Formats: sequence, C-alpha cells, structure tokens
Amino acid sequence: MEKQVILNEKQFELTLQRLCHQLIENHDNFSNTVLIGLQPRGVHVLNRLKTMIEQKLGSTVQCGNLDITFYRDDFRRRERPLIPSVTNIDFIIEGKNVVLIDDVLFTGRTIRSGLDALLAFGRPQKVELLAVVDRRFKRDLPIQGDYIGKAVDTLVSERVAVEWKELEGEDKVILFTPKENG
Repeated sequence: MEKQVILNEKQFELTLQRLCHQLIENHDNFSNTVLIGLQPRGVHVLNRLKTMIEQKLGSTVQCGNLDITFYRDDFRRRERPLIPSVTNIDFIIEGKNVVLIDDVLFTGRTIRSGLDALLAFGRPQKVELLAVVDRRFKRDLPIQGDYIGKAVDTLVSERVAVEWKELEGEDKVILFTPKENG
C-alpha cells in the first residue's frame, strides 16, 4: 500500500490557517455563527479551528459535535454493529449560521446525514460546509463545500486520510490505495 503525502505538516498548518481566516472574514465575531464538527473525524478539524479562531478573536466561539450514525442511509447494511459517537450540542441553532465541519468530502452522503441530524436542534438561517479535503469527482449527491482546504482528484479505489498529531503522531494528509483482502 503506497502512500502519497498530499499535505505535509507545514502545508497542513497553512491550510488550516487559511480556512480560519476565511471563516473570520465571512463570520466576523461569530456572534450569530456556530461551528459543528461531524463525528468522528470532523471534530478534530473543529477543535483545531476553534483554537485558532479564538486566539485571533480573543473571544469564545460556540461549537458542538454531531453524531450522524443513525442518520446514514447505509447504517442497516453494515455487518458489524454500529457504535455511535457522542453528540454534544448544548444550544439551539434556530436562526443561526451553522458551519458544518468534516475532514474529507467525497460522495456527499455523510454531509446529507449531518444535515438531517442537524434539524433536530432547530432550523438554521444558513448552513455552510468546511472540509479539509474535497475529493471532487465522485459525488452521489449535489453537495459542495464552501470552505475547502485542498481539492484532489482521486480514483474511486483510492482513499484519502487526514492524520492528526494527537492521534497518528503527525499532521498530514495522505492518499493511498488499500490492499485487497483475499
């Protein structure tokens, strides 16, 4: 399984900084904007961006974590039992601008699930999407990102992984082809 680094640690940091600046430019002081990370990997993006934004603004940003396990259109088709993550949204999103955050945008199905799950917390004024990586050419649904760190063209058989210093030991984005089982 050959791995290709799409974003190294320095490029990764610059990409997150750019996304942070774009969010601040469009949402000013975040008084009517909330950030919501999709479990599990979008939460890591959220946490890093939240820290950056709060350091630059000098104030707190309202954030939450959203589990979409039972909103997925394939959750009944899995062979193994699903283990949901924690949803932690202790505020109403009614009338707010929501930035939904995930690590990789591919088919759009995860985002659709996130939009369905989000409605349990109210009707937002506007929903935007932020993804570190957009795989572009295999959308199953008409969903596109508003804030994209890096757009990459991949084969369906390839995978893109965002790795985090806290979990994998280094911040980077890699492209690889998984080995076939059997």
